[in-house]
Amino acid sequence: MSQEKRVAMVTGGARGIGYAIAEKLANDGHSIIIADILSSVAQDSAAKLAAGGIETMAVAGDVSKPEDVDSMLNSAVDRFGRVDVLVNNAGITRDNFLLRLSEQDWDLVMNINLKGSFLCTKAASRIMMKNRWGRIINISSVVGVMGNAGQANYSASKAGLIGLTKTSAKELAGRNITVNAVAPGFIQTEMTEKLPQAAREAFLTVIPLKRPGTPVDVAGVVSFLASDLAEYVTGQVIHCDGGMVM
Repeated sequence: MSQEKRVAMVTGGARGIGYAIAEKLANDGHSIIIADILSSVAQDSAAKLAAGGIETMAVAGDVSKPEDVDSMLNSAVDRFGRVDVLVNNAGITRDNFLLRLSEQDWDLVMNINLKGSFLCTKAASRIMMKNRWGRIINISSVVGVMGNAGQANYSASKAGLIGLTKTSAKELAGRNITVNAVAPGFIQTEMTEKLPQAAREAFLTVIPLKRPGTPVDVAGVVSFLASDLAEYVTGQVIHCDGGMVM
């Protein structure tokens, strides 16, 4: 199967890191499905890629709902016939210190970040197994490895995603499907721009490369994992963090 004919779905792909990943995979020759709960933004992002000659489509849905996930994957198969690469990027934060963290905010973050990736992996892997080829790439975080005060729910969801990655890799390897995770560090996005200046400066003091990362940095790692160059890489967590966690 030539890489030029492969189809990639990026959840949470309408903006930020997700869109940078979609754009990079498009430049690599993939057809692109942008899956996002923000329907109009997803349509705009897909149109932007299509204007550059990329075969693309937008699908809207909530990754924490099985019926939405099935609908998105079915739409992708109806259009392209298959899904070869899945990037589980959709995620949210609801930060608060543990003693103030509500059960509602715990459940919301876990449902989107972890359950959503489980549901998408389960649905997409069925398609990939029939073709005996696939790449699943989960966007975790360094806080899933090191923890972070005020992010018990987010850290737990990203740590759980690492466990899901390793187990899925073992279960799907026999069908030539690799499963890996990327753990970004401090990346310049709309989410991190909302942090207080003091918090952003504190992050930079623990990054050896002395700069925040960009969505393009993360997209480059995903591009490698989706490519034939990474055909013998599975069950791994690759940090993209400027040396923040070693």
